[in-house]
Amino acid sequence: MNQLDGLLLNVQAEGSTEQAKPPPLLIRPLFISGPSENRVDLVFFSDGYTSEESEKFFSDANRLAKDMSQNQTFAPVSPLQNYWAAFSPSTESGIGIGGKPRKTTFGLYRDGTELRAVYCSELEVARAAALSLGTQCDYPILLANDPMYGGLGGEFTITTASQVNGALVLRHELGHSIIEVGEEYDGGYAYFGANSQATPKDVKWRHWLTSTNLGQPSPVLEPTRIERSTMPLQLYPWKYLTDAGAPFRASFYASGTFRRYSILFSVSGAAQKSDLIILLDGRNVEFNPRKDIGRDRWHYEIRSSRFALPKNLDSQAQTSGHLEEGTHELEFRLGPTAQSGQVQLCSVEILEFGDEEEFNSAPGSVSLFPTFSSKNQTTYRPTNDACLMRRVTEPDFCPPCLEALWLQHLKRVELIDELALSCLTPEGSGSKSQDQAKLTTGGRAILNLKLVPLAQFRRLPSAKMLARESFTIEWYKDMIRLHEHTNLTSLPVEKSGVYEVRVEFSTSHIRRDDLGLAKSSRKLAVLPAEMDSCTEVKGQ
Repeated sequence: MNQLDGLLLNVQAEGSTEQAKPPPLLIRPLFISGPSENRVDLVFFSDGYTSEESEKFFSDANRLAKDMSQNQTFAPVSPLQNYWAAFSPSTESGIGIGGKPRKTTFGLYRDGTELRAVYCSELEVARAAALSLGTQCDYPILLANDPMYGGLGGEFTITTASQVNGALVLRHELGHSIIEVGEEYDGGYAYFGANSQATPKDVKWRHWLTSTNLGQPSPVLEPTRIERSTMPLQLYPWKYLTDAGAPFRASFYASGTFRRYSILFSVSGAAQKSDLIILLDGRNVEFNPRKDIGRDRWHYEIRSSRFALPKNLDSQAQTSGHLEEGTHELEFRLGPTAQSGQVQLCSVEILEFGDEEEFNSAPGSVSLFPTFSSKNQTTYRPTNDACLMRRVTEPDFCPPCLEALWLQHLKRVELIDELALSCLTPEGSGSKSQDQAKLTTGGRAILNLKLVPLAQFRRLPSAKMLARESFTIEWYKDMIRLHEHTNLTSLPVEKSGVYEVRVEFSTSHIRRDDLGLAKSSRKLAVLPAEMDSCTEVKGQ
């Protein structure tokens, strides 16, 4: 059943007298890996694109789908996905601001002018559009014709056509929609799912934990260490910096017991280094904006000198030392090259960390890292900052999130696309697959197995991918194992009977599969009449 079926029923049960009609949709395939009945189908629906902008929509959707299917984040599961684009013209171009939608298909809008969430005001129309595609739509994506940062997860994944942020936001919001997890960043309120732990007991990602030495898997009995950190400051100012107005200033208290700290903030409208001035206790903190950011929003981190800077960090300068005990002041003011009201400070955060003995900052380390909610309540996440559910600018999921991504896909997709009986062609005629060439010549018919294109069946399998993935194939006739045909995708059939194939998929991304989702089997009864039919074909 499509995930939206129940939602539409709920709307009707709440007293809706007239079911919304789906808008007219022009549908194009973008990246197709197999039949919709056995794939996860993601569909981009247009909003804020006029009739004259239809090709712009298809281009934007294709760019985002290409990023999703080829980027390292979703590439591992892309053989289980199909991407489609569904165009419906809007009367007006763009999306609404200030809580007022424009005349668009799904009525997307921003609550204010800040670059954050984008909401849908025509939910029933969106549901009708998704449901009209039947099994061809598992996850609807509403694509806003807007060049700036914004989006939302949940029932509908919403993103914008931003060149810089569109794909990043889409990956993050699809994490909410597909994996069914909450946030990992600080200052939120929804922490749940595979990437969140309320207490240090019975850690749900214990099978991914790394020990404090050499990054090796932890023994099961090793106690889980809580990495030592604290958050003395966390705010969402959404403040435009102006010439006439006061700079943004925030005071916070540091205990003086932490050896390292980071300044994290997001800002829009700061395209040049001299557009923004940052001061900590009156001392200048160097700001290096992303080169191609323009007026769009971006997230930055400036780490103290006792942190090693990771290679993918956006060339932010380090600030020296650690925070002494006492009250400190962080200040953001408009730089000399920025126009008044151009730069908006979106979020600000100070984090403090213990030294490496107390806080493991090695990339990829899996442990218990504290996350602080908007009410400063503590939950725990698997990695420091190696997950795009914490940092939207990160390219990867953490191991527990990636494992959950696989399992959510395998709930919807069977490993076996098809098991079919066919007659063997006469000797020397037709072409044979590599597996068929290994068959004995005594069989009159053949069972052909078609698997989803993972492991060696990927379209372009890399050596790295083949080292990480594999299929195990077992054949049975009347419950008796046919060992000599293990791992072959074709089986000669000499006699009638009940044939079964059992398939198991293995990937280093899945360490725990309690429901056996990475296994599949299928039976096929071969009747005497079918064998007789193949005898006639072979004798021709």
